[in-house]
Amino acid sequence: MEELTNFRPLAGYSTLDGGRFKAGLLYRGGQIADLTPTQLAFLRDRLKISKVIDFRSLAERTQYPDSTWSGLDYEPIDVLVDAKKSGVSIEGMVYHAGDIGDVMLATYEQLAISSSAQQGYQQFLEELVDTPQPTFFHCFAGKDRTGVASALILKIAGVSDQEIFDDYLKTNQSRKKANEKILAQLSDQLTEAQQKALGQALVVDQRYLQRFFVTVNQHYGNFETYLTDGLKLSPNFVTLFRHQYVDRV
Repeated sequence: MEELTNFRPLAGYSTLDGGRFKAGLLYRGGQIADLTPTQLAFLRDRLKISKVIDFRSLAERTQYPDSTWSGLDYEPIDVLVDAKKSGVSIEGMVYHAGDIGDVMLATYEQLAISSSAQQGYQQFLEELVDTPQPTFFHCFAGKDRTGVASALILKIAGVSDQEIFDDYLKTNQSRKKANEKILAQLSDQLTEAQQKALGQALVVDQRYLQRFFVTVNQHYGNFETYLTDGLKLSPNFVTLFRHQYVDRV
């Protein structure tokens, strides 16, 4: 099958209390515009994906609309609509050439504390519990907005921090070919400094996700309070989530 960029299941991870994250329910990746018939059939028929959550902006969705299929529940949730300088689009990455690391760190702060991110992740997580079904969630590259969403899921499930960061960093290998293609296509349009900045922006760095969790702790004291006071999730949400998504071994 033709490769789906940065696509992988959230499954099989061990939890600190002896459980295992269930397979066949959650998948993460990059945008799914212009799927081939084989790719679409893989998502629809093989994996039985019945819901897609799209974290991209309206402009991104308009330029590259997702491929959909009959019976699919497609839901856009723009988690960075409040961020003024997110740097998550290619244009933003190029514009900030030279200080892209600072831009990305600021983006992860926004993903922790902006109203749109908190409301968006609240909606996303509550729907996972209220209507569990094979779900694919994504943004443009499947690395930042999606990376935080994945980290939230695994943290709530009780997966170790080491495995959470390992899953996050898999993106750099999974996106290698796609990133090389983007850089090649834009090489004659960008200065050397812009190419370097874009190359840096197209990968993830452990510091970025660390900044997200540090920001959470700075504003809420701990992750549990962030869930209840920041994301406005119910006090028993973690229990409900683990009941749906974690098997007891």
